[in-house]
Amino acid sequence: MKNFFTSMLGALAALVVFSVCGVLLCIGVLVALASLGDSVEKSGPAVERGAYLVLDLSTNITDAPPPIDLGPFGGGDNSVQLRTITRALHAAAADERIAGVFITGELSPAAFGSGYAALKEVRGALEAFKAAGKPIASYLVHATTRSYYLASAANDLALDPYGMIIMPGLASEPMFYAGTFEKYGIGVQVTRVGKYKSAVEPFTRRDMSPENREEVQKILNDIWGDLIGDIAPGRDLTPEKIQAIVDAEGLIRAEAAKAAGLIDRVAYRDEVYDSLKAKTGRAGTKEAFKQIALADYAKQAKDVADAPRKKGAPAPTGSSRGRIAVVYAEGEIVDGDGDTGEIGGSRLSRELRKLRQDENVKAVVLRVNSPGGSATASEVIGREVRLIKKVKPVVVSMGSYAASGGYWISAFGDKIFAEPTTITGSIGVFGLQFDVKKLANDFGLTFDSVKTGKFADAITISRPKTPEELAVLQRMVDWIYGEFIGKVAEGRGLTREKVEEIAQGRVWSGLEAMKVGLVDELGGLDDAIAFAAEKAGLGANYRLQEYPRQKELMEVIQELIDKAGQRSVRAPGIAAKIAERIETELKTLRALNDPQGLYARLPYSLQIR
Repeated sequence: MKNFFTSMLGALAALVVFSVCGVLLCIGVLVALASLGDSVEKSGPAVERGAYLVLDLSTNITDAPPPIDLGPFGGGDNSVQLRTITRALHAAAADERIAGVFITGELSPAAFGSGYAALKEVRGALEAFKAAGKPIASYLVHATTRSYYLASAANDLALDPYGMIIMPGLASEPMFYAGTFEKYGIGVQVTRVGKYKSAVEPFTRRDMSPENREEVQKILNDIWGDLIGDIAPGRDLTPEKIQAIVDAEGLIRAEAAKAAGLIDRVAYRDEVYDSLKAKTGRAGTKEAFKQIALADYAKQAKDVADAPRKKGAPAPTGSSRGRIAVVYAEGEIVDGDGDTGEIGGSRLSRELRKLRQDENVKAVVLRVNSPGGSATASEVIGREVRLIKKVKPVVVSMGSYAASGGYWISAFGDKIFAEPTTITGSIGVFGLQFDVKKLANDFGLTFDSVKTGKFADAITISRPKTPEELAVLQRMVDWIYGEFIGKVAEGRGLTREKVEEIAQGRVWSGLEAMKVGLVDELGGLDDAIAFAAEKAGLGANYRLQEYPRQKELMEVIQELIDKAGQRSVRAPGIAAKIAERIETELKTLRALNDPQGLYARLPYSLQIR
């Protein structure tokens, strides 16, 4: 036994030493890489005259900047910020060294990234680049609707002979849990306001309600109409002709795409590269065509086009006369600080409070890309937005989603911008109460209670709520809904009757939201920033500062140490897709952390593909 303990302690000591050495080695390598990154980034790749700017779509386009920046080594999460793309394209349009843009790759949407509203801003920047008299070339293999939407702005659009355009139209396919809950004995009780507030349906139904089907169909029609409306002029087609080929083919092979006018030519990758080599003066050589990756160019173009502007407006000078803070609210709205990819009510309100008190910040642009979430957290954020408005302009730019709680935090903006494809509205409230009584009983588990008040154990999962308890919860939901209606009415300058008419939990596209008064103007983040500068009286004399900030190196190292040894294994093929869908649904459930169990959130099922 003594030898056993001696051996065990020796092994543990060796493991500790090995782990410490491994961590120290990892830290050393990271520091070395970061130092190398700094030196590489300072010089950066040279931009040769006549080069093409390469926009590789093999990424996820997010509103907020990546949480960490390791220079040329990237943030490690295969994402790129929307403004990085648009800023680089605007700068390249005026840069005599850049001869054109080359688009390739396939988008990898994740979380709330690569939404259609964000893609519309990218496409707008591509159109502006083309309008400057510079060509855009593109090569696609298996292009989804999102990737084709961007690539269709090209003057020369090539599709691989064995490739296809996967553009059968838009669909939303919700998942319903009611049958599973019933099978395993999990009870669900709902309190809600708004006939269109369908976020509770996955827990209570096995299919979509007529009201939910109606609103989702309208949203899909609005977004699809805007997409093909943008594609058609560039391809010298009509939306009707595009719809005809989509309905006839579904999965559009190369020759059919060429015959329909969706592409310019069918070509292999090497043929596309050879044509680019010829255009950049390297025909017949072994060298690659003159090029620079967009991410590399964006770092060098920072001073050239650090802040966006409307067409014809002067470029910002970068002066310190005043700052415009761009604050990103991207993800589910949750109580507390929240995790990465979530909007923590406490965390975001602290950031907004600092900006309100900072005299050097002359205006705030709140970029919202959120389906909502906790009603309590939404009001914590909304309160700070109202306080900012009293002392300086606050302008809202809606991304792909700004619904329910996302609209709650937007309602008091001096002006609200949205894209036609933005999903917004969903002004409604619901509460979800679960119980596991039957499930527990099936395993022989029972519950009992002792209490000092009638409702002391009302918030329990051990049993269903009584009618009296549900009545209490419904009063809370009704009150929150009344508050929501009142705040929208006040913030938008509408009557309560008008807001109640367009509320009811109904989801609107940005185009329709402007018609009913929920949005002021159609436009992107650039337009919102330009308006904020004008509202603050800054003209072109300002600097932009983005929040939340990217993390410092030591913070990243600490996170790596904390996560050391954690590994994730992903199943291949269809299993991975199923696992990813289930994980997405579970993540949504985990975000339900409002202290009162009350939520202002978009329907969970509204995932458009």
